[in-house]
Amino acid sequence: MSAKQRLFTATRSYSQLFVLIALILSLFFTAFLGSDNLNWQIALAVIALIIGIPHGALDHLLTLPKGAPVRMAFFVLIYVLIAVAAVWAILKWNVLGFQLVVIMSAAHFGVGDAAFIAESERLNGGVSKSLIDRLIYALPAGLLPVFIPLSSEQTNTALAEVNPKLINWVGSNTNLIHLCVLLIAASSIFVLIFKRDDKSAIDLTLLAALSILTPPLVAFAIYFGLWHALRHTARLTLNLNKSEIAYQNNQPKQAFMQAVLPGIPALIGTFIVAVVLAAANPDNSRLLWSILVVIWALTVPHMMVTAKLDKGALLGK
Repeated sequence: MSAKQRLFTATRSYSQLFVLIALILSLFFTAFLGSDNLNWQIALAVIALIIGIPHGALDHLLTLPKGAPVRMAFFVLIYVLIAVAAVWAILKWNVLGFQLVVIMSAAHFGVGDAAFIAESERLNGGVSKSLIDRLIYALPAGLLPVFIPLSSEQTNTALAEVNPKLINWVGSNTNLIHLCVLLIAASSIFVLIFKRDDKSAIDLTLLAALSILTPPLVAFAIYFGLWHALRHTARLTLNLNKSEIAYQNNQPKQAFMQAVLPGIPALIGTFIVAVVLAAANPDNSRLLWSILVVIWALTVPHMMVTAKLDKGALLGK
């Protein structure tokens, strides 16, 4: 097994393991501390978000050639402006803006996860699958960690701290949305088992359990940091020169770290902003949800940049 094969296999296994551990911890803390206790939820969520933040900070490395500082500065400026516009849309454009960002997030997560699996199967010499086969996995993989947590009653309380107009952003259709998402997931799991794609069936089962059995704060953060970010980072290693050198030296862990280290400044910057906000606002719940809003907003330009990468992986190009 090559270094790339080992990294992708390990990344998938670890993301599954981390979600399983998060499920166990969540059930344990809920039983002994209660689901209304935000302290343990915030602790788990912050840890997961910190792990996940650096993965989106490499977009400029994938998009622009080296030695182009003017283009780099222009790219960063446009990237930030798009993210700021998305934040404004969520906080000021009320329900429609939030709905659009949520839909884009679900699409990005589902397509990204399916692209990771496509890359992994390609590395392992698997049979090429059709776009329909990819969508059978991608659709529930994006819907489960986004629509169920963000439309729960617990989320309404937290959204009231961000923007009261976002409460009940799905209207009176919460139960219908949950039912539809779970039916889509169950149907996909059945098809995947029928096609003997047990790993993908396990993936969707874990995501369904995470979205149903854990508080929304924990569900989204764990998915973002310990599932989506890990898998996206593994994919980044295929496009970074330093990671490729590590692969050639049979060092998959080093290849992964080469895709993590450039994102550390973004993590430090986020931490500094969080400290400043915390000093101005002692309400941890409101602070955490404000950070989540920024992360959702960053998904918009991030999704635009990675679209070409995702398309190539899904279509085998």
